[in-house]
Amino acid sequence: MAVSSKSNLSSESVSWYQDQNLQATLIFITSLVVILGIWELGARLGFFAELMPTASATLVALWGWISNPFYDYGPNDKGIGWQLVVSLRRVILGFTISSLIAIPLGVYIGLSKVLSKAIDPYVQLLKPVSPLAWLPLGLGLLKNSEATALFVIAITSLWPTLINTKFGVSNVDPNYLDVARSLGASRWRIVWKVVLPSAAPNIIAGLRISIGIAWLVIVAAEMLIGGTGIGYFVWNEWNNLSITSIITAIVVVGMVGIVLDRFFAFWQDLVSFGRKV
Repeated sequence: MAVSSKSNLSSESVSWYQDQNLQATLIFITSLVVILGIWELGARLGFFAELMPTASATLVALWGWISNPFYDYGPNDKGIGWQLVVSLRRVILGFTISSLIAIPLGVYIGLSKVLSKAIDPYVQLLKPVSPLAWLPLGLGLLKNSEATALFVIAITSLWPTLINTKFGVSNVDPNYLDVARSLGASRWRIVWKVVLPSAAPNIIAGLRISIGIAWLVIVAAEMLIGGTGIGYFVWNEWNNLSITSIITAIVVVGMVGIVLDRFFAFWQDLVSFGRKV
């Protein structure tokens, strides 16, 4: 009887979860239809600015861009797929640089309360600085637009990973550390086998926030440094007064952002030891 009761409870939980997903999907679809309907009607009746395209025209443009994303008709006429490849390359490189700095530094700082307090003013001072403020500094020091883009991505996406890593390391259960020490583990082994696994959920959470910031920053950076990339694409389409292409780029940027976030959410869930993220 007990097994049967547990089975019934489990099936009810699954059914409830599926119902929630179905309800959420229906609400999303309904709201999307309403938004597109208001957009279409407002554009046709002239409620918006003259440059504002209709929803139907934008959807047609969106399909045109994503159905042939890798055409190449010259330096200033490339498909949105090529723009994304360039932007993603920059984001991944800049994000990797920031992660290689932030994680070891966060672990080192997190192991010392004194050092943590000493470094905190620098973190609080530099964390809120706008990415656009770093651009002229990067261009002045590096004298290279590509290196400047990587510099801006790295410096702005550094802080969430650093802060989360420091927090995760400094909040490891002291009992774990005491047990490791009593077994004669070296400091390095304690860090590798105890501290890092315990802090992993916080570290991945920091990386998840940082990749979102890196992807956010790339659009602004590429608008100013020019060349190729999704940010430059948006700016170039604005110069052509192609609002449909700009909206298409916004949708594509958002979709890529969702994929990047879900990727790190998967890893965050994987290292959370059964805790639901």
